[in-house]
Amino acid sequence: MRDRPINFAVTLFFALLIFSISGCSRVPEPPDTSNLTDGQESKGVTFYTYHVLKSYPHDPEAFTQGLVIENGIVYEGTGRYGQSSIRKVVLETGEIRQLVQLSDEYFGEGITVFGDNLIQLTWQSHIGFVYDKESLELIRTFDYPTEGWGITHDDTHLIMSDGSSTLYFLHPETFEVVRRVGVHDKEGAVDQLNELEYIRGEIYANVWRTDHIVIIDPNDGSMAGLIDLAGLLDEELYGLYGDEADVLNGIAYDAENDRLFVTGKLWPFLFEIELVPVEVSE
Repeated sequence: MRDRPINFAVTLFFALLIFSISGCSRVPEPPDTSNLTDGQESKGVTFYTYHVLKSYPHDPEAFTQGLVIENGIVYEGTGRYGQSSIRKVVLETGEIRQLVQLSDEYFGEGITVFGDNLIQLTWQSHIGFVYDKESLELIRTFDYPTEGWGITHDDTHLIMSDGSSTLYFLHPETFEVVRRVGVHDKEGAVDQLNELEYIRGEIYANVWRTDHIVIIDPNDGSMAGLIDLAGLLDEELYGLYGDEADVLNGIAYDAENDRLFVTGKLWPFLFEIELVPVEVSE
């Protein structure tokens, strides 16, 4: 389905800034405004709506934890104990071409492709897996002290989230932490950072249990943008899913063709979207 217009622009940005989560950490919300036009920035943060360019089939039983597109191949990592996997998927059809099931003791989390390897985190087991990206054969494992949520890379370091406001930059061979960055806006720390994608020099992060993606400056952790994807899985257009569809989670960037894809846990579709900047009147 192509060229779906945005039908929620007038009410999209609600709730002036933020609700509190455990002290000074917060989940960011777009500011309230009734005057939305194409345009500029607000307090250094660019706000975006979206436009759906195309939808693709997605396995509605895939509890999406990580998503990558490289050279036309979709790599997906799924979660839940007893259901976690790593897989290669055909974009146009959603067909699973290759699948490796994790042992029942592991809850799969974020994935990234680095060189010839596919790297996958687990949630609370403090262990990550390194696969050959062609065969999906397990090459090695590695350890980390925190929970594992999302992972991406900037061609030099792996970048990992653990559900807090901290991003960890790891050496891609030793997996040792090289540096840490605290993600924040002008009101304080921003946490619940989940699945990650590195796009044109910035880090995009799903914010768990929200319809939001934050755009992060990797140099200092400042929040440069906020994408509100409310209404993306539209029941009127895409059917009723009851309680099956879960939260937004999954960002993939096709650098070769400059395409952005998003999906969610147990969603029946993967969406190709373009971002629409919105001016916030102050």
